[in-house]
Amino acid sequence: MASSSASFQGHSMVVSGRLFERGLVYVGTDYLSYPLWDKYIEYEYSQQQWCHLAMIYTRIFENPSQQLDRYFNSFKELAASRPLSELQSAEEAAAMAAANLEAGDQGVEGEVPSDGMEYSTKPVSAGLSEAEELEKYIAVREDMYKKAKEFDSKIIGFETAIRRPYFHVRPLVDSELENWHSYLDFIEREGDFNKVVKLYERCLIACANYPEYWIRYVLCVESSGSMDLANNALARATQVFVKRQPEIHLFAARFKEQTGDVAGARAAYQLVHSGISPGLLEAVIKHANMEHRLGNLENSLSLYEQAIATEKGKEQSQTLPMLFVQYARFLYLVAANAEKAREVLVECTDYVQLSKPFLEALIHLEAIQSTPKRIDYLDSLVEKFILPTPDNPNLASTADREELSGVFLEFLDLFGDAKSVKKAEDRHAKLFLCHRNTSELRKRHAEDFLASDKGKLAKSYAGVPSTTQSVMGAYPTAQNQWTAGYGLQPQAWSQASQAPQAGQQWNPSYAQQAGYGGYAGYGSGYTHPQVATSTAQTAAYGTYPPTYPVQAFPQQSYTQPATAATFAPTQQQAPPVQQAYYGTYY
Repeated sequence: MASSSASFQGHSMVVSGRLFERGLVYVGTDYLSYPLWDKYIEYEYSQQQWCHLAMIYTRIFENPSQQLDRYFNSFKELAASRPLSELQSAEEAAAMAAANLEAGDQGVEGEVPSDGMEYSTKPVSAGLSEAEELEKYIAVREDMYKKAKEFDSKIIGFETAIRRPYFHVRPLVDSELENWHSYLDFIEREGDFNKVVKLYERCLIACANYPEYWIRYVLCVESSGSMDLANNALARATQVFVKRQPEIHLFAARFKEQTGDVAGARAAYQLVHSGISPGLLEAVIKHANMEHRLGNLENSLSLYEQAIATEKGKEQSQTLPMLFVQYARFLYLVAANAEKAREVLVECTDYVQLSKPFLEALIHLEAIQSTPKRIDYLDSLVEKFILPTPDNPNLASTADREELSGVFLEFLDLFGDAKSVKKAEDRHAKLFLCHRNTSELRKRHAEDFLASDKGKLAKSYAGVPSTTQSVMGAYPTAQNQWTAGYGLQPQAWSQASQAPQAGQQWNPSYAQQAGYGGYAGYGSGYTHPQVATSTAQTAAYGTYPPTYPVQAFPQQSYTQPATAATFAPTQQQAPPVQQAYYGTYY
């Protein structure tokens, strides 16, 4: 009985030790792992396994933790209360003996001194007392402790800013999201891959619902050559944690394409088309562009046509107008079929209500083609949009209608004749200039005065409205007439190798839809120095004109912490003016 009881106790001790070790594999290096270490220390103390206890303290000193000072004080108390022989493991005792032997071999005194007496060949270090050896033992651990404390001073700011280290369905506040990004940046710069992986795993407990952190994790470990870890993290994200988020699947498709898994990339896009977010414009665009890169132009065209056919069957589709615009753009720039592109946009007028973004796209396509301009046709569409009637109500705001009228005026100034220009100018003045109230005119004149030094000197008279306002000066001129949102966007479609007309540009504002920064969000939020990410797609498809309603799809509420590049006008003393739509003349 006694023998079987002892055997059971021994087995129980082994199992308990293994359980602690399993836990420490996952969280042993975490800054807040002290509860687990405390339990392990308590267990070993109850078993009076002093060498095991000393080894636990040694392992704790390898990493910074919240209770590091308490552990070091406890270790010194242990070292003062037990002999060194009980604290050292068998391996440590053997290593110390070997070191003493080596030092003794170097310090043997076997020569006969001049006085003729022969001294013993005892090693010099053999004279060290147990107290001196214990001091050396403690000094080694103290050095480890000091290094851990030094690193602790660097990360304490990040650690104290983590208010919620656990998972919760409620979104995190912006400051915590930004803190996680800053902490990850710091650890990555340190260059310790194990610490990087551990911190990402900690981060993804609290930030499990945020695709941006999964995307960053995948890119980080992939750039370090750990494809198994990258694929594992991507699978966890797309199959478990953020599987209903379209952007993670769009990233997965791009990632798999770049790593040679074309079938996997197609499957990721198809999952978005069929289940995650049917009709998502960004998915259609990216999928079609991938097929084009693979040399399957017909597949690309087929994707657009299938998506358009599907959206036609929906009542009041929000995606359909921009699908037509993107398809026309693709036909013109990639397929070099300008006539087909024009036909697609004309066909769109039979299925969708006229909108500012769509009409701007139609005007722009007409402007960059070498064929004769269909001025009368465009004039009829613009007039229909800016002149709502009871039979043809228009929900567009006055500002949108005025901006579109200004866009058409610049188009006519470039390509129209005197008669068409006069007709459009008179219509613009009648609709938008004659109905402005006195306070608005007073404000505009005050801004005009403040725009010049002479106006600043005469600022006291700026409140008097002018009675001789010029019609040509009242609506935007060629220098300032189109909204800054378009004029400041990079002209991404001007490559002569892509466009049939060299030097002609297509406004990239149509290429993006509000709220679908998804994949682009991660791109700006995090760029690993060793990862070459494709930004051409991001530049083309990040934000549609804000006047177009946002397409709805299930989206976790979170904020991108990283600051994205903005194309804001340079701050000047002059009042802000609307920037040219095309950027420059053709």
